[in-house]
This record gives sequence, C-alpha cells and structure tokens, in this order.
Amino acid sequence: MKTIPQITLQQAVAMVKDGDTLLQGGFGMTGNPVHLMHALAETQTKNLTFIGNNVGEAGIGGGRLLRNGQLKKMIGSFFTSNPEAVKAAQEGIVAYELLPQGTLAEAIRAGGAGIGGFFTPTSAGTALAKGRETKVLNGVEQVFIPGIRGNVAFIRAWKADTAGNLQYRMTEQNFNKAMATAADLVIAEVQEIVPVGAIPPESIHTPGSYVDYLVQATLTLEDLGSSAAVSSSKKASETRDNMAKRALKELKSGDVVNLGIGIPTLVADFISDDDGIILHTENGMLGVGPAPADGGGAMDYPVNAGKVPVTALKGSSYFDSAESFAMIRGKHVDVAIMGGLQVDEAANLANWAVPGQPLLGVGGAMDLASGAKKLIITMMHNEKNGDPKIVPLCDLPLTALKAVDMVITDKAVFEFINGKLTLTEIMPGATLEEIRKSTTAKFEERL
Repeated sequence: MKTIPQITLQQAVAMVKDGDTLLQGGFGMTGNPVHLMHALAETQTKNLTFIGNNVGEAGIGGGRLLRNGQLKKMIGSFFTSNPEAVKAAQEGIVAYELLPQGTLAEAIRAGGAGIGGFFTPTSAGTALAKGRETKVLNGVEQVFIPGIRGNVAFIRAWKADTAGNLQYRMTEQNFNKAMATAADLVIAEVQEIVPVGAIPPESIHTPGSYVDYLVQATLTLEDLGSSAAVSSSKKASETRDNMAKRALKELKSGDVVNLGIGIPTLVADFISDDDGIILHTENGMLGVGPAPADGGGAMDYPVNAGKVPVTALKGSSYFDSAESFAMIRGKHVDVAIMGGLQVDEAANLANWAVPGQPLLGVGGAMDLASGAKKLIITMMHNEKNGDPKIVPLCDLPLTALKAVDMVITDKAVFEFINGKLTLTEIMPGATLEEIRKSTTAKFEERL
C-alpha cells in the first residue's frame, strides 16, 4: 500500500500558482478546508478562478481570498451568503458564473469521471440557460453543461489513513467527494491521520488513489462561521404557521420531502414522529431531525441546507451533494415545499432573484422545482406594497417552467387542475372577495 506524503499548510499552498483554477470543498463552512484557504490567503498567489458552492463567509475561507483581491473569477451556486462576494460580482470587480447547485455538483462529478458534459432539465427556460446549447430529449427541454475540472482541489475530510483513504463526518461530504476526483492535484486537509487499516474499508468514502497530499489541521468552533451554533432567526407568526400547517396536510407517511428556506422550514416544527415523513436536505442527508436541544453547532451535529445544525433521526443517512441532487432530478423526492416571489397562470415559478436587489444565489431551487414529483409554493399573497404575487405572467427571473402544483398563501390555496389555476380553499381570516381583488391572475373556483 502506498504512503501519501504529509505536508504543512505552507508547503501545500505553495503548489497553487497564479492563474490556477481552484476547487474548494465545503457547504458554507461545513467540510470547508478553511486552514488551507487561510494559508493561501497569506501568499501573493493571484488571478485565481475559484469554484465552490459559495465563497465562504465574509473574511472566512474563500471570503478571505476575495477580500485580498486574489480571485479573478468565482463559479458557484450561492454567493448570497457572503455579502462581499455579491458586491464584488455586481460591481464587476470579480467575474462570476452562477450555476444551479445540483448542476454544479454534477458538472464536477462529470469532470472527475472523464465525461465532457451532460444535458439537464434544470434551468431550462431561465436566464441561466442563456447562451447554452439546448435540446429536447424525451419531450423535455434540456440544457448542456460542460464538465468541470480544476488545477488544484482543496478538500476537507474528518479522517485519513496514511494511504490517503478519506472518511467524511456527517454532512461534510457535500462537494468534497466529487472535488477529490476532479483536479490535477488534490490536497486533503484532515482532522486526524491514522495508520492504514484503522478505517474499515466499508467506511472509506474517497479512495486514496484520488489524493496526492495530506495536511493535518484541527477544526475549531471559530472555523465554522455561522454554523458554529444553532440560529434562532426563525420568523414565526400565526399567519405563517397556518400556511405551514396547511402544507403539512399535503404530506403522507413515507414521503421524502425537501423544505426550502423561509415559511417552508416552519413545516418541520409541526411534523411528529408518528407522521413518518422523511426530510431531505440537498447538502447530503435523509432523515433530518429538529434543531439540537443543547444549542450545539456543526462540531457535533450535521447541518441542513440553510447551514443550520440539526439532529439525525433513527435510520437517517449521509451522502454527497452529487448524489443528493441525483435523488432530486431522478424523481426520488416526493414533495418540495418552497417559497416564491411570483407564480403565474401557466404554473411558472419565480423565486430566486429580484432585479436590482443584492441577491446572487440560486442554490438548489431550480433543481428542486424541476425535479420533485410535487411542488408546493408557500408565500404571502401580496407584496408589502400590495402588488400581487399570483400573476398572469411572471416578470421576475424564472426558476422553472410549468412546475408548480399548489400555491398556499395567507389568503388562499390554489391548485393547478387540468393545467388551470384553480382556487380550492380560502385560508382563515380571508374572504373570496378579498382574494379576487388581490389576485391579477385569472383562476377558476372549486370551493
């Protein structure tokens, strides 16, 4: 069995050259090779193309390279979590390319597997498909995405043996597993290095044949950024709770369900063990439980797609982001409940961007909207200024075409029945007259 060289952080970052394409694992700061990134920030290396789900947080991880002016381009899925990345992109300081999260994960996996590219229905008909080749395959419009490879990959694993075999902890597989296959030079930052044989073969997630160098670096709470502890930022109210409870009625025992950020996350508060609902999170977990009662963070618990620490229920499982989105695109997620900015008469959804506002991240929204078997949108019926959100035709950037099955607002429940927007229920405190006045979309009534 070969022995993988163990090197220092400084030796590792010296291998990154000006102009390189750098893959960086992690989902937020979970599974993030933060020590390698910070060591690279101490060098003069510049003009880097950074590829990762997000550019760390402000001044942490990739965010430190950005702040130093070492990046010339960012390729990722959710820059919004770092306001400095949003500002740099919108002001033209750093070039950027935005990809749906599942598309990004699959492009990296394809690059590592020697596949030139692939067609995916995700993003078809949206602004992110502009300039890309499209084809109709099996009656579905699909977008061509080239495979992604890098010069160097910095990844984070929990444990490695001296042969370079890697084991990840909980939801720390995320992008690391695919990125370990997709670069000319792979450097793994790990918590612990053990002798060969100390990791059972069935517990090895990345074989040592992919890894070139190991760096031992101990993770601390300070390295975890916003995932260091449970967030208490949930915004609850009777109105929002009513919408969440109504969405829960659409779920049945055994359903695999993905909950988006915002009102959808409140649904989890009303799910009991007896409901038998299996929560899925796109960063690599099935069987998501409630937030830790002890307020613990990502040092001791997995995190969900909102980068919030959660618990794992009995029978839960962990996997990487590429597999998670294969579940979504492959129609193995029964229901997705997402927030919305607009839904129109043709069941089109807009929920990821408002022109002129500092939001620059699509995350997994496009994948879920086009991939889940059933899509439920929960949102307020109107904007704060009174503008309708259920409209004849979406004028905000589209997330998915003809994808919505049900809309639950603070005023009403609409379903698309035989392709037509249909009012099927009036929510507590609302009236039919009020719904008619505050909805510009044409709809049928089946009450």
